[in-house]
Amino acid sequence: MRIHTGEKLYKCEVCGYAFNRKGSLKTHMVVHIGEKLYRCEVCGFECNHKGNLKTHMCIHTGEKLYTCELCSYAFNKSGNLKTHMMIHTGEREYQCEVCGYACNQRSNLNKHMRIHTGERRYKCEVCDKAFNQNPDLKSHMVVHTGEREYKCELCGNAFSQKGSLKRHMKLHTGV
Repeated sequence: MRIHTGEKLYKCEVCGYAFNRKGSLKTHMVVHIGEKLYRCEVCGFECNHKGNLKTHMCIHTGEKLYTCELCSYAFNKSGNLKTHMMIHTGEREYQCEVCGYACNQRSNLNKHMRIHTGERRYKCEVCDKAFNQNPDLKSHMVVHTGEREYKCELCGNAFSQKGSLKRHMKLHTGV
């Protein structure tokens, strides 16, 4: 009946969080004690909830417990499925208050915000040029290394940027 009434008799003395079952409080206390009750036999990973160990084991087994009912794409974490569903619904949970840009992942919004703040955390150690995203720094590094990893299979020309190879291929294909 406590489920229906919302009554929570069992309260954590450390943080004040309340529960309707004694077992739930006992499980919660592990968070404060720091005791890791569950251990992965494969790699030694330790956690304090049985569900976390079950999710972790998917790394070793390759099992994906959460499947999208619309496209059958599968995930090993429920949160990843939730984020994936936003593709189908078109939901954009995170929105920039400056320009209105919207996306479905907080990390993408954080990256976007660097445009407005001017933060450039990825710095070239050779010339001190800075970028707001790591892929931009990696692309820049070919200026110093001369590396040309994108090679045309038809004529052997090599390029440092994937886009340059695509443009080059138009010479061969005419498209």
